[in-house]
Amino acid sequence: MAQRTCGLRTSREEARQRALPSRPWQHEAVADQRASRNRRRLTATVTDLAVRRQRALLVALVADGRSATEAEHSLDELERLAATAGSDAVARETQVRGRPDPGTYIGRGKAAELAALGRQLDVDVVVVDGELTPVQQRNLQEVFGCDVVDRVAVILDIFAQHATSKEGMAQVELALHRHRLPRLRGRGLQLSQQAGRIGTRGPGETQLESDRRRVLRRISVLQEQIEALRVDRGTRRKARRRSGLPTAALVGYTNAGKSSLLNRLTGAGVLVEDRLFSTLDATVRRLALPSGRLLLLSDTVGFVRRLPHELVEAFRSTLEEAVETDLLVHVVDATAPDPDGQIEAVHTTLAEVGGTGHEEILVINKVDAAPAPIVARLLALHPEAVGVSAVTGEGIDALLAALDERIARGTLSLDLLIPHGRGDLVAALHRVAEVLTQDHEAEGVRLAARLPAAEAAPFLAYTV
Repeated sequence: MAQRTCGLRTSREEARQRALPSRPWQHEAVADQRASRNRRRLTATVTDLAVRRQRALLVALVADGRSATEAEHSLDELERLAATAGSDAVARETQVRGRPDPGTYIGRGKAAELAALGRQLDVDVVVVDGELTPVQQRNLQEVFGCDVVDRVAVILDIFAQHATSKEGMAQVELALHRHRLPRLRGRGLQLSQQAGRIGTRGPGETQLESDRRRVLRRISVLQEQIEALRVDRGTRRKARRRSGLPTAALVGYTNAGKSSLLNRLTGAGVLVEDRLFSTLDATVRRLALPSGRLLLLSDTVGFVRRLPHELVEAFRSTLEEAVETDLLVHVVDATAPDPDGQIEAVHTTLAEVGGTGHEEILVINKVDAAPAPIVARLLALHPEAVGVSAVTGEGIDALLAALDERIARGTLSLDLLIPHGRGDLVAALHRVAEVLTQDHEAEGVRLAARLPAAEAAPFLAYTV
């Protein structure tokens, strides 16, 4: 048995040797390929089967009026983004220029300098804190000799990892394809890369053209799927409206603690992780307020500075939860290095999707972990804000009272007597109000209801 095992082992070894390239220099390349397959590739892939975290070099540009402090804050955030995506930053570098270089973004000389540093540190990927054009990305990859990705690709990669629902996965895939489309590259003019099959645009079509058409077809399919899901989401939102219950949406910067706050308020059991973009799908839960009123509270995807336009467009149907709401509950991380900048970034993204003009409560979260002077400064800047800790429960009662007061501010309680012949008004009331009681009397239908003040006009003539 021992001899058979030895013979089998020998046969396998011989087969392995025969499979290896015959030229010595190719053995090293095969070893490098095997090693690289064991590292997680930070390239915004939909499916990632790698096993080892990449070593990343982070690069930021101080240009176009951007200060060095802003660049450092942005690099801090990029480091967290890269870590969430599966890479560890081994070095951070900045370059000061008047404006980005059109060919290499950071300048060819700086690129060559950092390429030497990258080889010394054995980096697998260079992450640029900006948005690269296809030409810039291609040129930098030639200089560095490894993957080069930008901030947009990192965020897309994170979304691809965290999407779980059918709608979320379709939205992420759409954003990925839109990002990749201008970056598709041909493989030269070899005849083997041309297609003359039935169904192509004609004989001699290049592989690049074929790939582009395939991606465009997939984009079209995804857009149809997302539109159907958007209509379904809108139908469910209208059904919630018909319940007459007021709605509020938790919005805020990524990792501000929105899901933790939702769990603290409602016991929703939503996934909570200390990583960026752990929540991509909207969750709606019922919340009882101190007055006895009920509120529908939804969690939404977190925002980030310079959120890729592809993601804003792809997730527009999900972000509509923040647009079609009565009240925005804006959660701010008091421990963040730049909470004021995060507040501004959230407002910018909301404006992009049409979510401005709503009542808003600012919630300063993580007051248990933030330095007291910072919390005091934020509360002084925003007098109507509420300081809370979703972890310890500090300030939750004050937040519930503030929610109750804001909802009451925009809500009317009406006692109505509607004639029997106005069944249409009774039906309309059920669509827009929370009907508390309904009794049929000789004079008509007597109802007690709570409804948004903006919806009250048709019923005021029937108050008693």
